Amino acid sequence: MTTTVLLIIIAAAVVILGAGIGLVMSRGRAELPPPADLQEITDEVIHHPERPEPHLEDEDVPGPPTAVDTLERPEAPQGRLVRLRARLAKSQGSLGKGLLAVLGRSTLDEAAWEEIEDTLLAADVGVTATDELVQNLRTKLRVEGITDPQLAKAALREELVRLVDPTLDRTLRSTGADDKPGVVLVVGVNGTGKTTTVGRLARVLVAEEQTVVLGAADTFRAAAADQLQTWGERVGVPTVRGPEGGDPASVGFEAVQRGIADETDVVLVDTAGRLHTKSGLMDELGKVKRVIEKQAPVTEVLLVIDATTGQNGLTQARVFGEVVDVTGIVLTKLDGTAKGGIVIAVQRELGVPVKFVGLGEGEDDLAPFDAEEFVDALLS
Repeated sequence: MTTTVLLIIIAAAVVILGAGIGLVMSRGRAELPPPADLQEITDEVIHHPERPEPHLEDEDVPGPPTAVDTLERPEAPQGRLVRLRARLAKSQGSLGKGLLAVLGRSTLDEAAWEEIEDTLLAADVGVTATDELVQNLRTKLRVEGITDPQLAKAALREELVRLVDPTLDRTLRSTGADDKPGVVLVVGVNGTGKTTTVGRLARVLVAEEQTVVLGAADTFRAAAADQLQTWGERVGVPTVRGPEGGDPASVGFEAVQRGIADETDVVLVDTAGRLHTKSGLMDELGKVKRVIEKQAPVTEVLLVIDATTGQNGLTQARVFGEVVDVTGIVLTKLDGTAKGGIVIAVQRELGVPVKFVGLGEGEDDLAPFDAEEFVDALLS
């Protein structure tokens, strides 16, 4: 062996030995390993460079990286219906109990029927619907000679289901045509839970394995865009947003453009909802819809109404319906002090169905509306 080769080997050994010592010291050990161990490491590296680098005993060897799924898995919409009756029964019990208490009496005089009317009106069923229900129920009980409370309850259920109307098409129109995404425009007054509804609806669609793009067109509130983006990030859905105070129609346009480019299934567009009685904002809302439809038709316009607002909710429904051709209703806050009769009243006001109901504060507390489940909850 020549002197030059020997010097190279010695230099390599010194470098490797120094690296080994540095590694051990970096681990915070109080004492160095025995010299024999270090020598064994050095010999291994020098004579067998083709082998993996050896590790000291007790050294933490990093394993393969573990993929961490940071995305939430939304609950399937079908599973949410299981909670519908329990939630509504708890909050709406006063309506059902009030009606059934009267119908359970041995005789139903005029005072009793007036009490039934008052109970229905207090639940925001509406004057016309209340008159219709009471007249039909009185006739049915008289003609069929029903006196048994259970049969009277069954008759009441039948009339309520008829008023809520299970024949209405409550499916979400989320499918576009010509390979374009479905476009769902969500409107409503700020404070009704509109932005939260958009986020929850995104979770419903993701649970159904549909791809989604969110459009934060409520540019008057930076918090709304931030909130919507957070909802999207939780389930891996992108959000298109613009500068605060920017053009809402531009954001809606870009969101649909993004949806087309990404071959997305559905684009959900949140809109501004402040000062709904001001013509300027309503004109802006109409503009958003017109600009969006330069690229793809709006397949659904959902109006979000706070179920606790009663007649104010009906006024909102009337105003928005005149501007953007509402195709479906989302009733929020049905788990609180809501009055279930608003379902009947708002459907009659707009002639469009309630499609979703908000049942609570959880991420997945948005459920597809089911007429019979709803009525059964009222009468639980």
